[in-house]
Amino acid sequence: MNLTFASSFWKQAGLISLVLSVLSLSIATRAVAQEKMLRTLTVSGRGVENIPTTLTQVRLGVEVQGKVAADVQQEAARRSAAVVELLKSRNVEKLETTGISLNPIYSYENNVQRLTGYSATNIVSFRIDTQKAGTLLDEAVKAGATRIDGISFVADDSAIASAQKQALREATQDAQAQADAVLSSLNLTRREIVNIQVNGAVVPPPRPIPIADMAMRSESLAKTTPVIGGEQEVEASVTLQISY
Repeated sequence: MNLTFASSFWKQAGLISLVLSVLSLSIATRAVAQEKMLRTLTVSGRGVENIPTTLTQVRLGVEVQGKVAADVQQEAARRSAAVVELLKSRNVEKLETTGISLNPIYSYENNVQRLTGYSATNIVSFRIDTQKAGTLLDEAVKAGATRIDGISFVADDSAIASAQKQALREATQDAQAQADAVLSSLNLTRREIVNIQVNGAVVPPPRPIPIADMAMRSESLAKTTPVIGGEQEVEASVTLQISY
C-alpha cells in the first residue's frame, strides 16, 4: 500500500510539474507575442486656425499735473468719472480700473532736486466692438481722457471655442498623416491608437498695439479715429501613440 501510494504521488507531482511548465511556456510565448503586437510609434500633430478679430481691447485714462497733490488727484478723479460714465453708457465689456497713481514731479538744476508738482493718473481697460472703437475713442477724449496706452484685437468667445475644436481636429489628422508616412516608408501598417494626449488648444494673448499718449483739444478731432482689426491665431497640439 505504501509503495502504491508513493508511486501515485510522484506520478501526480510529475503531471503537475509538466502542466506548470506548459503554462509557463504559454505565458512566456504570449508575452513575447504581446510585446511584438505593442510596438508603438509616437507622433505629435499641430493644427492652426486663424479667425477674424471682432473686439478691440482698449487701455485709456486720464493724466493730470499740477502744483498741489490734493487738487491734482481731485481733478483726475473728476475727469475719470466722466470717462467711465461715458463708457458705461456705451455698454462696453469687461470695464475695469487697471491703474491709479499719484507721483511727485521733480526738476534738476545744478545737481539740485526740486519738487515742482504732482502727476495723477487713472487708467481703465475695456472691450468694445471694433466697428465702434474709433468713435468711442474720440468721445472718450472729449469726455476728459488724455492718454490712450494701447489697443489690441481679439475674437469673441464663441469664435475662439469653435476654432479650438477645429484646430484639435487638424492636429489629430496631422499626427495620423505623419504616422502613415513613416510606417508606409518602412512597409509597416498602422494599427490601433493606444494612447492619446491632448496638449491643448492655445490662444496666444492679443498683441498690444502701442499708441502715443493723446493730449489734445476736442476741436482738433476732425475725423473719427480709424481702428482696423486683424486675425487671431488658435493653435492646438495632439500626441498619438500608435501600434504597428
